[in-house]
Amino acid sequence: MRLRNIPGAKEEVFKSPYSITEPQTHKGSWREVFGNNNPIYIEIGMGKGRFIIENAIKHPENNYIGIEKYPSVQIRAVQKLEKMEEIPNLKLLSLNAEILPEVFEKGEVKGIYLNFSDPWPKDRHSKRRLTSKEFLARYEEVLPDKGILEFKTDNKGLFEFSLQEIDEKGWALDAQTDNLHKDEAMNEGNIMTEYESKFSKLDKPIYKLICHVETVKETD
Repeated sequence: MRLRNIPGAKEEVFKSPYSITEPQTHKGSWREVFGNNNPIYIEIGMGKGRFIIENAIKHPENNYIGIEKYPSVQIRAVQKLEKMEEIPNLKLLSLNAEILPEVFEKGEVKGIYLNFSDPWPKDRHSKRRLTSKEFLARYEEVLPDKGILEFKTDNKGLFEFSLQEIDEKGWALDAQTDNLHKDEAMNEGNIMTEYESKFSKLDKPIYKLICHVETVKETD
């Protein structure tokens, strides 16, 4: 996917009071960043920010961090936030998710959201998919045992790939659906992304799964 570069986007994103420009320095001390001990949830690939912003507003009992590696995309969320009242339980990071273990300690993140991630359709790029075993291993370094991962996509192939990777990695699958908006139980409380809203109007199916880290304890 080719993104339009927006001159000055990185500088504008970093100037935002929501942005943390040196996240590695806060590894192990994110509670101090937020000033409380509330659970921390992150969205990887936050796009224009609708999902993470609405979650932060609706759930002040949690802390939220939106992660996006493209400033030219994240700037839209920053511009949106500039027009809103302050949201104290929200922070933004501009970085590649490959370095998550450099930013968070084990168990510091309670849950991870992946929404409409790049499918990287070519087989040789499968390790770049955010639900690959390689990325699941990174998530294990920041999630606690039983830590949750929620994933939504409109790409059937990526969904099937994700189910296989989760199974092979030994994670526990809690729920899945191949038509989220027609699944009453899984759609309850669903917050749509900008992308999801567009596709729902076209009546295209949205796939979703919820899984968690399952540590296998060694026996004698």
